[in-house]
Amino acid sequence: MSFNLSHLNSSQKEAVLTTDGPLLLLAGAGSGKTTVLMNRIAYLLENGVEPREIIAITFTNKAAGEMKERLEKMGIPGSQYVWASTFHSACVRILRQDIDRLGYDKAFTIYDTADTVALVKKILKDNDIDDKNFPPKTVLTYISNAKGDMVSGEEFVEKAEKSFDPRPKIIGNIFVEYEKRMKGANALDFDDLILLTVKLFQTNPDVLEIYKRRFKYVLVDEYQDTNKLQYLLTKALASGHGNICVVGDDDQSIYKFRGATIENILTFEKQYKNARVIRLEQNYRSTGAILKAANDVIHNNKGRKGKELWTENPTGDLPLLRVVSDEREEARYVAEQILESVTQGRKWQDHALLYRMNAQSNQFETEFKRNNIPYRIYGGTGFYDRAEIKDMLAYLCVLHNPTDDIRLLRIINNPARGLGDTSIGRLALIAEENGISIFEAIKICHEYENMKSAVQKLKQFASMIDDLRELVDIIPLDALYDELLNRTGYIRMLEDKKQDENLSRIENVKELKTNIIAFINEYGGTLFDFLSETALYTDLDRDDMSTDRVTMMTMHSAKGLEFDTVFLVGAEEGIFPGTRAIGEADEMEEERRLCYVAMTRAERKLFFTSAQRRMIFGKTMSALPSRFVYEIKDDNLEVSESINNFRSSNSWNNSFESDSDFYDDYSGNGGGYGSSYGGSFKSSNTQSNRPNQTYPSRYAPKPKKAPIIREVKPTVKFASGDELEHTAFGHGTVKSVTPAGGDALLEIEFKEQGTKRLMLNSASRYLKKI
Repeated sequence: MSFNLSHLNSSQKEAVLTTDGPLLLLAGAGSGKTTVLMNRIAYLLENGVEPREIIAITFTNKAAGEMKERLEKMGIPGSQYVWASTFHSACVRILRQDIDRLGYDKAFTIYDTADTVALVKKILKDNDIDDKNFPPKTVLTYISNAKGDMVSGEEFVEKAEKSFDPRPKIIGNIFVEYEKRMKGANALDFDDLILLTVKLFQTNPDVLEIYKRRFKYVLVDEYQDTNKLQYLLTKALASGHGNICVVGDDDQSIYKFRGATIENILTFEKQYKNARVIRLEQNYRSTGAILKAANDVIHNNKGRKGKELWTENPTGDLPLLRVVSDEREEARYVAEQILESVTQGRKWQDHALLYRMNAQSNQFETEFKRNNIPYRIYGGTGFYDRAEIKDMLAYLCVLHNPTDDIRLLRIINNPARGLGDTSIGRLALIAEENGISIFEAIKICHEYENMKSAVQKLKQFASMIDDLRELVDIIPLDALYDELLNRTGYIRMLEDKKQDENLSRIENVKELKTNIIAFINEYGGTLFDFLSETALYTDLDRDDMSTDRVTMMTMHSAKGLEFDTVFLVGAEEGIFPGTRAIGEADEMEEERRLCYVAMTRAERKLFFTSAQRRMIFGKTMSALPSRFVYEIKDDNLEVSESINNFRSSNSWNNSFESDSDFYDDYSGNGGGYGSSYGGSFKSSNTQSNRPNQTYPSRYAPKPKKAPIIREVKPTVKFASGDELEHTAFGHGTVKSVTPAGGDALLEIEFKEQGTKRLMLNSASRYLKKI
């Protein structure tokens, strides 16, 4: 086929055709970077490069899957053999071949976040450490950050010894024990997958030689989100031929709290000599007005390479700031805007609410339920996070790797086998004393007098596992799953309990077989392959975005998504930017990048909401609108306040009036304890954690044009018995009218939607008396 680039703009064409040497593609939001990546790979294949000589690395299985699908649709022979995978999936493939060189068995298992939390909890319990003083997730953050810097548990302890704070020493000892138990279980966490691959390459040059010769072209997506280990991995893979192309946007680097290192993209030209930089600045997603406002905000960051998004799309409406009295009015306002938009023909799923922290969703959920607005909260319990699915996967993991103590402890008495906590605790002690796994301890437990009452039950359990393990390589994976369900009696247990919620649990357990069959049909892999695939799923991979509902999510979760209309709620100092960023230059720049990401999710309409007072975590605060709003030029933002809360814009220069304890309870993405692996816990009770009482001069509010008043007063009054038509809910009858100050509460019985309670001032625009 003749390769056609006519659909690409000049910068995109240049990016596709620049194949040799190091290349940095600075791809702005909505600039078509995926299209460029696909065409670049297709161009290489069309020009004689073998598919197996190309590796394209991204961050989610979903993105990797889309790469494969788009390549296949382009009709290029052999494209399915390109290594299009996530960092973790690529490392699993590499480690599966040679991890024994690092002292591990090739039949390793992968622990997800829930598994590692469970392991840390057990370590804390075994060592009489209070998990309130050392929350497992916080301890794991320290461990993860240390691994990201290639620091072992012993090195962590050595550094902690120099500290006067005892807490890093305790964390270091937990880290050492964590490493010991993970190695004993032949298990790896997500950090280990990359860390051990890098170590494998560093200590075994012959293994590295295989891969650096094989991959003539290395492509890395979302490069701004890479950490030190991912940098070392990609550099090693590209060291053979030097053809590395990284795609990213320094203005969208928002995962510092996960270990992302923005310096990887900012210093790319220093790391790779003769590197080229191509900027993709034409945006295909948003209106011109939205892009102008986003550019205004991000220009205030100093640590950036610099680019200017532009578009040939229509200019569209200006982004709108709505100032409201409190969080309840904020929720009502957003609900009104969504209802009005839907009556104009938009779908529910065209709308997204983005907030800085999950706690902000509460009022919106209440208001949406009141107005019958369907919604979904992104990041809820995914299929593979459900207890019954984790139980079945734990069984499969033990069949694959019986030394996996965490998974074995989950299933040893599930369904109940008459094994009490005392017996299981004694069994674990036998394993620890003998330096063996719990499964191996079952084989010798008859030698211990205090295990006499549990021996027979444990032997039956071990026999069942051994029998099923013999079938792993004999029968298909779906048939193995059927045998597992039959011999464990797991479904029978759920049926016997006769609880309503168990019906859905049974369905989920059976549905897992559907996933197994789909995996076999697509990949034809082994039990190891299936377990690896499911362990590496991310929230984005698991979530179904296709149903027609309003989406609610944190700003961090929204990266990579797009919506017709976006509400950026809680745009206030102390909420966004958060208090922990105020006074910290690097943190503030990350918050500003987060704002830029959130704004550029919007295609057509963008709203900011800012409350004068907000109750959150049970405390009330007063605050100014976010400094990010003030950074938008006057001509690029429309301002609206409700009549009841009208203030002159000069009053926005007032100082904060806040509950002094509110800020100590702030909890958002990346908030909490310090991230340095050797540092101490950051106190949440210091003055520095509270916002400045007035804006720094650089952020002093600018004079705004007179606010545009949009409040609509009802022109029609209603009485009990009146027939009416609601634009969203249809025909209804007024049941009662209750005066409420300058407003009235209507109770309306709708034929299709049932009884609703609506405030007249808010609902009048949607009501028509008939």
